[in-house]
Amino acid sequence: MTLFTLILATFVSEDLTCITAGLLASRHEISLFTALAGCFVGIFVGDLGLWLVGRTAGAAVLAWPRVRRRLPVDRMERLADWLNRNGHKAVITARFVPGMRFPTYVAAGALGQRAGRFVFWAAMAGLVWTPLLVGLVALLGAPIVEPLEQLLRNGWLGLAGAAIVIYGVIRIGKSWMTIRGRAGLAARVSRIWRWEFWPMWLFFLPMVPWIAWLSLRYRGLRTISASNPGIPHGGIVGESKSDILERLPREWIVPSARIAAVDALARINELQRLLDRGFSFPLVLKPDVGERGAGVRVARDRAAAESYLKLGDWPVLIQAYHHGPHEAGIFYYRMPGESTGKIFSITDKVFSVITGDGVSTVETLIWRHPRYRMQARTFLARFNGQAQTILVAGESLPLAIAGNHCQGTMFRDGSHLLTDALAQRINAIAARFDGFFFGRFDVRYRDIERFRAGEDFAIIELNGASSESTNIYDPGFSLLHAYVILSRQWRLLFEIGAANRKRGCRVSSNRELLELLRARHARRDVPALSD
Repeated sequence: MTLFTLILATFVSEDLTCITAGLLASRHEISLFTALAGCFVGIFVGDLGLWLVGRTAGAAVLAWPRVRRRLPVDRMERLADWLNRNGHKAVITARFVPGMRFPTYVAAGALGQRAGRFVFWAAMAGLVWTPLLVGLVALLGAPIVEPLEQLLRNGWLGLAGAAIVIYGVIRIGKSWMTIRGRAGLAARVSRIWRWEFWPMWLFFLPMVPWIAWLSLRYRGLRTISASNPGIPHGGIVGESKSDILERLPREWIVPSARIAAVDALARINELQRLLDRGFSFPLVLKPDVGERGAGVRVARDRAAAESYLKLGDWPVLIQAYHHGPHEAGIFYYRMPGESTGKIFSITDKVFSVITGDGVSTVETLIWRHPRYRMQARTFLARFNGQAQTILVAGESLPLAIAGNHCQGTMFRDGSHLLTDALAQRINAIAARFDGFFFGRFDVRYRDIERFRAGEDFAIIELNGASSESTNIYDPGFSLLHAYVILSRQWRLLFEIGAANRKRGCRVSSNRELLELLRARHARRDVPALSD
């Protein structure tokens, strides 16, 4: 029964099962032979299972996101040839290198590596790995278990604690074996103090009491839906980007159009009509209702645009590509009843770029960079087919085209860009939008001095109540300073909403907001694409 339990447990976690078996052997709860045999059989059967999944499912398995992330298209043919010639190296290496076993063993089956050779080398890898891990834990586990047993005053709790400690040490040790693993560890550790990369729920958690207090003071959270009467629900969620842009002066926006058709052929026909009207490539395509830069792609030719339009049936906003090279977020507000508003903040957006050295791959350059490694998975998913490309010395590759922090753009405080001339220009533009009081203009511009003079820039988006003063993500800001800015921003949002509510502006119902949130959740199926 113990042997069977160990075999099944390896299907859940091989390392944790081996560690637990070794600890049990060190306490003489089970024999060392049982520990070794159970773990080896489970590991070996699991490896064969991965190979069989690849062999039976084939191309379908290679399309799995987990496999595709590690095996982009440009590596498939090379991998197939390498597996046939050096299969034993791949099988053994994948056993010891974290994150490689699953994609390598599945690919070995899908790409046709012979069963006999795989079985033999998988068995050899298991025969090396299992005694190494189980034996070392059985030999050295007691000094870890005994102090924990005394501390926790419970033998089984001490055993569980020791298993977790050893598991963590092994995971760290295995990760340390590769450049990518070491970079990943560094990124995870530095994330503790680099709060700009915290998960959104964690970053906003301390704001909950403040928002709750503002909700009580201003008659509920729904008050903010009255902040922008000219935008449905104030722009909390679900607003159409194209509808908002149409309310702005045409001379100050990037040429834009909306494709609402559901049928792929109809969408492509609409694209042709836009091209006939003067739109030309490159074009920016994005969901008309989208957030945080998700689903943005630069289409440099017709084939790329048609491919994007065939991906789904959601409304698409098509915009002329503004070459910039600069982009800024201008956070603006105006109190109801006042004729002019103010620029709350400006965010200077710095796009991520890597530079080749003639030796390193794109993947290595990303993992090696102290900032880019923090969002390496975002970049590598975007450049899946180029991850193993080696850039020539001095060659640059832009990693982000969407001016969004989640998509890899660095945000800096742009106070140096603020001038009276720019403030007057933004006020004049905002005044043309009846019912707009609070939000952020995302703009592209060519020359810094002309931008500061309030000239030669183009609006690519205007966001409403859900906007952030994104300068808070400046790496040079302290966490406390970011919360001070955010607290003031939320207070203004409630004050503006309450003032508009008092003037008779409609407040969204709870049911409407719930429906919008449900729709937002459904839109998560839109692929987060980028050029």
